[in-house]
Amino acid sequence: MKYVLMIRYDSEAPQEVRRAQNEAGCGGWVEEMTARGVLEQCVGLDPSGEATMVRVRDEVLIADGPFAETKDQIGGINLIEAANLEEAVRIAAAHPSARYGMIEIRPVYSP
Repeated sequence: MKYVLMIRYDSEAPQEVRRAQNEAGCGGWVEEMTARGVLEQCVGLDPSGEATMVRVRDEVLIADGPFAETKDQIGGINLIEAANLEEAVRIAAAHPSARYGMIEIRPVYSP
């Protein structure tokens, strides 16, 4: 089953701290999960302040920056293949970002 791991962090933490933690550990995690055959894709994201939001109601509405007022932001996503949620939790718990942020696990919708 496919799962998306959304890497969440506190946007108020200094960017250099987040970058240093990420660079220190993510490379090894990526290599290990790739070797195990569970990591399908890994994507880092720019800060939410760089985001553009699009909504369509009666017209196209565009807004810069994060939609919600929150200090918790998504810093990246990983697409993994796991046998079940328990395995996905073990994979997420091994991610270095789990030590300073939070990892949200979502099953990929498949009708």
